[in-house]
Amino acid sequence: MSDNKPTAEPDVTKAWRASQDQQSAAKRLRIFASLAWVVAIGGEVAGIVLLYRHMFDHGNLALLIGILVGIAIFAIAGSLMWKAANKRDPASRSEPFKFFVQNQLGAIITLIAFLPLIVLIFTDKNMDPKNKKIAGGIGVVLAVVATLIGVSFKPPSVEQYTQDMNKCAAQIRTSEPTTACSPEVAAQAQDIARDSSAVADATKTAENPAGQDVVYWIAPENGAKTSSTPHVFHLCEGVSPLRGKTVNHGSVTEAYSENASRITKQIPMEQKQCGFAGS
Repeated sequence: MSDNKPTAEPDVTKAWRASQDQQSAAKRLRIFASLAWVVAIGGEVAGIVLLYRHMFDHGNLALLIGILVGIAIFAIAGSLMWKAANKRDPASRSEPFKFFVQNQLGAIITLIAFLPLIVLIFTDKNMDPKNKKIAGGIGVVLAVVATLIGVSFKPPSVEQYTQDMNKCAAQIRTSEPTTACSPEVAAQAQDIARDSSAVADATKTAENPAGQDVVYWIAPENGAKTSSTPHVFHLCEGVSPLRGKTVNHGSVTEAYSENASRITKQIPMEQKQCGFAGS
């Protein structure tokens, strides 16, 4: 029979993982953001080409300003979509370089889309000085605004979501106000709370009336951190679906972190096999 461990303090997941739906939504948003940034940089290239062709030497100020505004619009749109993607599928602080680039990419791309064109405007010796000041000044303002919008001042992280998810699950299980249940973690926290309660109910005994938060699941293949396909978790190691398998055990949240994403539907059968029947 499995170890009897009473349900006590909420456990801590090894790492929050974006769901398949969250990953798909983030991927779509990143594709759209990338397309918007391509348009912004394309506008910059068009502006540079026109500058070298002396299109703005003595006129066409409105066209140049329009190009700058267009660059800003698409750069900002890309940054907002990229930030929305990061909320659904954030980076981990354990990888500092990736974490910085993923969260500040909007600001980086915006600077790339503006700086070369602005520098060329201010250094163009053929452009009318008045037009140069107007276009350059507008370009600087737009670049600053778009860059600030692209900066993530409080970027989300896997570690933050892990803490929020566990706190949210604990609040659900104890019927407290769900202050930590943001949309990004709420669904998984509800699943964890539901399955933790189901496991506790199924493993109650006279000696352990609170039940336990220990479950068993097929270990990820080839020593991987997570299974490539979803598994279910079970009430003890001796159940028939786990015979002959390499098995891991731990809390419900640890099972979720290895892609064992729900409790078995054969609870009555497993209660008998594990010695919990009639508890």
